[in-house]
Amino acid sequence: MALEITDANFEEVVLKSDKPVLVDFWAEWCGPCRMVGPVVDEISKEYEGKALVGKVNVDNNPQISTQFGIRNIPALLFFKNGEVVDKQVGAVPKSVLAGKLDKQL
Repeated sequence: MALEITDANFEEVVLKSDKPVLVDFWAEWCGPCRMVGPVVDEISKEYEGKALVGKVNVDNNPQISTQFGIRNIPALLFFKNGEVVDKQVGAVPKSVLAGKLDKQL
């Protein structure tokens, strides 16, 4: 399962990570988010030890969502060395997300 990332642990988990990080910004009421969620969980298992994969519930964590200008969800941001290096907005196939994460390894 993907890590639960919050306003409180974002800096420690994402910005200070020595591995690439995929962060899925989502909400319970978002239909496309529910389609992407299981894909993100699969990627989390497949990349264990190579990359971190987490989820941010935008309704519960407005600070991070605002900080990164999240206006449409699902929004998936790819971080490396504390910086956003890629992003994907909207539901896409697993291969697209895996390809973007592979580029950061």
